[in-house]
Amino acid sequence: MQGHSVDVDLGLPHSIPPAILYHGTKVEFLPTILREGLTSQSRQHVHLSKDVETARIVARRRKGKDVILQVDSAAMAGDGEIFFLSDNGVWLTNHVPPRYLLEISEQELP
Repeated sequence: MQGHSVDVDLGLPHSIPPAILYHGTKVEFLPTILREGLTSQSRQHVHLSKDVETARIVARRRKGKDVILQVDSAAMAGDGEIFFLSDNGVWLTNHVPPRYLLEISEQELP
């Protein structure tokens, strides 16, 4: 469990993330995300994927046009942001500010 609306200490140690992580979402959320960054919403943390395919699977859970965001997790970690790695391979953090995000175009996706 990565902790949804229940405030639970997951007991996960801080982890150094890969240089790039990904987040799958829908195009309708993009303006807010690019303005406010990725926020946990009703979850305890922002969920990030280690690869594009996993981010696509997450994005497809809702209706609408998919968008994949690239997260400069190396820069975030370098700036002091904390990451955790859950037992099921999901990367977690508290917030991803917009400056660390890049929308990946369809042509750039594998």
